[in-house]
Amino acid sequence: DPRGTYTCETDGKESSPLQVHYRMCQNCIEVDAPTISGIVVADVVATIFLAVAVYCITGQDKGRMSRGEGRALLAARRWGR
Repeated sequence: DPRGTYTCETDGKESSPLQVHYRMCQNCIEVDAPTISGIVVADVVATIFLAVAVYCITGQDKGRMSRGEGRALLAARRWGR
């Protein structure tokens, strides 16, 4: 336990005391290089999966017209435009 009061002595002279308060981490997790690389790879894979899913979902709606487009075409035909 490194907590306590420390003084430094040089040539028989003591310096002013230094109070050390050390707090141990109770819930700390050691993160090393393989853990960080695993997190980064998982994030990249999840991002690619999400991008492909969004691309596939939006690609299915290409053949559909919006409600406003269909009405505009009918109105143009009705009035001879």
